[in-house]
Amino acid sequence: MPELLSALPTLALFALLGYGLGSIPFGIVIARLMGLGDLRQIGSGNIGATNVLRTGNKPAAAATLILDSGKGAIAVLLARLMAPEDAVQLAGLAAFLGHCFPVWLAFKGGKGVATFLGLLLALAWPVGIAACLSWLAGAALTRISSAAALVAAASSILWAWLFAPAAIVLCAALAAIVYWRHAANIQRILKGTEPKIGKK
Repeated sequence: MPELLSALPTLALFALLGYGLGSIPFGIVIARLMGLGDLRQIGSGNIGATNVLRTGNKPAAAATLILDSGKGAIAVLLARLMAPEDAVQLAGLAAFLGHCFPVWLAFKGGKGVATFLGLLLALAWPVGIAACLSWLAGAALTRISSAAALVAAASSILWAWLFAPAAIVLCAALAAIVYWRHAANIQRILKGTEPKIGKK
């Protein structure tokens, strides 16, 4: 954990900033703008890039991936410009929670993988790159997005230990939430019924 240096009002400010950025449901916005319908009524009902890809619209899925990861990165970078590292990590965590539990959608959001990877890239780029490569390796081996996400989340703790020890606690907390949010996916993986990447 980073040393606690920020005053409580500062921490509260960047927590709100991070949550606000993270809670923007880009998947829903892009799906509507591109005439794909209500994303919550498509595929798994998830608001992330993987479910957008199930519509068959790859540009929409790519845009969702970039924006969902970008909001995590922006929350971290804005905090880093103005506050100590404790506020930076809190902003990243809040952005992740905002994506998973957005107030605008009755706290029913996405699973946070893109936001998780984006905030890690901004927080400690070696950890972020290693986690992204772990996701790619998991996807290549399994062809299952959720399995790749679980690999990336678990491995991020190792990468933080190697490259950014101050981020270990944050990575462990994020990984735990990723696993919790993927509980149903884990059950389907074990049963062999989890959809493959790109399946409509």
